[in-house]
Parts: sequence; C-alpha cells; structure tokens
Amino acid sequence: MNQYTAVVKQDGECWIGWIEQIPGVNCQEQSRDELLETLRVTLQEATDMNSGKEILEGIARGERAIIENRNYSKAEAKDKMKRWLG
Repeated sequence: MNQYTAVVKQDGECWIGWIEQIPGVNCQEQSRDELLETLRVTLQEATDMNSGKEILEGIARGERAIIENRNYSKAEAKDKMKRWLG
C-alpha cells in the first residue's frame, strides 16, 4: 500500500489541505475533520483514475502488438511462460 503525505492548514475560518505526492488533490472545508475525509475521498478517486489509465495504456500496448504482428499462439505463449506457470 502506498503512503501519502497530507499537508493541512487553517486559513482563516476554513481548512485547506493537499496531498504532496499527487498534484490536483487539494481540498477546502469548514473543519479539519471534514477536510481529512474530503482528502481521503479525493485521493481515492485520483488513485482509481490513475489505475484505470494504466489499464487503458496496457490495452493500447496490446493492440499495437497485434497490429505489428507481435503476438504468439497459445502453445508459443505457454512455452515462453513455462518458468512462471510451473
């Protein structure tokens, strides 16, 4: 599990905060507790979106491999992966 650093500050009557490692994850709330919860939710949404992006990039790589005829039959793939398959 990744660890993230939340920066939390009181700004007048509001609380502001952000996650140092992920640009765009910043929030503002009326209380510190509300801010921490909003940061948790926003961080989860950001990491979910990044995960979805990685999946789409993997699909695109697979599509390029097919177009470039860089694919294997089931037997060829099984032979290449036998050390992992046991």
